[in-house]
Amino acid sequence: MTMTDPLGDMITRIRNAQLRKKSKVSTPASSLRGNLLDVLKAEGYIRGYAKVEFDGGKSEFEIELKYFDGQPVIREIARVSKPGRRVYTSVTNIPRVANGLGVTILSTPKGVMADHAAREANVGGEVLCKVF
Repeated sequence: MTMTDPLGDMITRIRNAQLRKKSKVSTPASSLRGNLLDVLKAEGYIRGYAKVEFDGGKSEFEIELKYFDGQPVIREIARVSKPGRRVYTSVTNIPRVANGLGVTILSTPKGVMADHAAREANVGGEVLCKVF
């Protein structure tokens, strides 16, 4: 069966693994997922990730989750733009998460980036998810 929202699936896997206090979670690999994980790592929400190759050309990302004092660093992660309802924004209307404490991740013409980087680059785009 095909997956209609691979990015939403990865976000849900991360959320579920942190609820169960797992140290690692795996998800099928794609370039968009890799770009999103790069932003999460740069913002300090995950420890890192590694690409694992399998026979037959399949590959997965193994994501190392981050905890502080036994609590997950990611308190809230949610998909904003979904396959049934895409959400786009201009640079002047990029939403702030938790009054600037969280991060909105956007897919822009200059690549996948956090909200503060998109404001610096003066680009808008599709709002992929919000993290706090």
